[in-house]
Amino acid sequence: IISRPSHPSRTNLIALRSIMSGRKMIVGGNWKCNLTTAGAAALVEQLNAMEVGNCEVYVAPVAIHIPMVLSTLKTEVASVACQNCNFTGTGAYTGEISAEHLVDMSIPWVILGHSERRQCFKEDDEFLAKKLAYALSKGLKVVFCIGELKEQREDGTTMEVCKKQLVQVAKMLDPATVVIAYEPVWAIGTGLVATPEQAQETQKQIREYIAEAASPDVAAKIRIQYGGSVNGKNCAELAALPDIDGFLVGGASLKPEFTDIVKACSA
Repeated sequence: IISRPSHPSRTNLIALRSIMSGRKMIVGGNWKCNLTTAGAAALVEQLNAMEVGNCEVYVAPVAIHIPMVLSTLKTEVASVACQNCNFTGTGAYTGEISAEHLVDMSIPWVILGHSERRQCFKEDDEFLAKKLAYALSKGLKVVFCIGELKEQREDGTTMEVCKKQLVQVAKMLDPATVVIAYEPVWAIGTGLVATPEQAQETQKQIREYIAEAASPDVAAKIRIQYGGSVNGKNCAELAALPDIDGFLVGGASLKPEFTDIVKACSA
């Protein structure tokens, strides 16, 4: 009897990918400007029952919900992130959140450079480089977002855009303190998703650029998340790709399927 070699399961492929790369999978839930206090509390209760395995998880609530989430979310399940902070410190800056405030509240993570901040609030590359430098100087860990618009994908300038968004921060990319989140803007909240081939190709090219602009060691160690309409149905296939080290999840982070996304990365 000749036995046929069995094909590795997708779960085994994800585990093998993590072992070979040395990069621990990381999943973030960006709650954006959503949920009431009661809704946030219910979501925390759901998260507290989640098995995270060998996956690092963080969630970014609305700022005014952070104290409640900090006090009720199990630390062994997830860390808390803030969706933004300034680079000016404390003082007369109405409406701002300082890095110092986050450190004082023991909030380890902040998200910077999200496309909604770039587009709606006109945060450009120079401004974001200042924010990244300041946040890191205060001891925060940063999820730094990059990504192209639909017309830029269509005209073939995706990597030119991503390089432009990275060039001023390349020397700050310490794998211990910075995670890159590649989010094609045309896929955020639209239901559209980059094909696995598109996502892998782009994230591989981002890693290659980081090798040139920072160092090969940084490129090999830094984690690059994918974001853009990730859900419970497409996450496992994407998670098995060699240059995808997890996800930054928007709408699906408010739903029970967030557990499925974490599970896909928890091998």
